Amino acid sequence: QVQLVESGGGLVQAGGSLRLSCAASGRTFSDYIMGWFRQAPGKEREFVARIRWSIGSTYYADSVKGRFTISRDNAKNTMYLQMNSLKPEDTAVYYCAADSRITAGTMTGLVDYKYWGQGTQVTVSS
Repeated sequence: QVQLVESGGGLVQAGGSLRLSCAASGRTFSDYIMGWFRQAPGKEREFVARIRWSIGSTYYADSVKGRFTISRDNAKNTMYLQMNSLKPEDTAVYYCAADSRITAGTMTGLVDYKYWGQGTQVTVSS
């Protein structure tokens, strides 16, 4: 089993920044994908960004490209999401996710990830 714990959410004004963290523990793999998703009230959970742990390759949703940066710290087994130029529409519960199955696809679907964190609230005021 893999445990994922998010932190770093909060309330910020539009144009501000936040950094989310996702600490992973438990079973380890030689390589895996970790990602960030978010879910706004009344909306479906959507992909935000993902990173391949071994080589650090990244992929972003168009809505956050240029504003958000995903990264990882191997020594701490922790993934980050640096969010800049935040907008009210970024308000959501942010979830981290992980899976050891690496496919040739973009891996942006909910079904691509087996392990999920409990989520952290991000609220952006206008």
